[in-house]
Amino acid sequence: MNKIWGMVSFIIFCIGLVLAAVGGFVSPANVLVVTVLAIFGLIIGVIYAVGAKEINTLLLATIALLATAAAVAPITGLWEGKVVTGMITNFAALIGPVALIAAIKALLKIGLEKK
Repeated sequence: MNKIWGMVSFIIFCIGLVLAAVGGFVSPANVLVVTVLAIFGLIIGVIYAVGAKEINTLLLATIALLATAAAVAPITGLWEGKVVTGMITNFAALIGPVALIAAIKALLKIGLEKK
C-alpha cells in the first residue's frame, strides 16, 4: 500500500510541477493556480510525511528553493524575469505546504524523543 501512495504523491507532484511551469508562463500571478498548487502541496505533504525518512533533505531543498526565489526577485522588470519568478513562486507554493508538514513532523519527532 505504501508504494501506491508514493506513486499517487509522485503523480500529483508531476502535475503540480507542470501546472507551476505553465502557470508561471501564461499568468505569473494567478491566485487560482497558486491555490491549486498549495492544495496539491498539502496532499503531497500528508502522504509524504507518513513514511518519509529523508525529511532533512526535503527541508534543505526547500530552503534552497526559497533562497532562489528571493534571488530572482530583482529581475521582475523584464518579461522573462516575470515568467521565471512566476514559475519559481508557483513551485514554492507547491513545495511550501510539503515542507511545513515535514517540519512539523520533524519537530514532533524531536519532541517525542526528548521524553
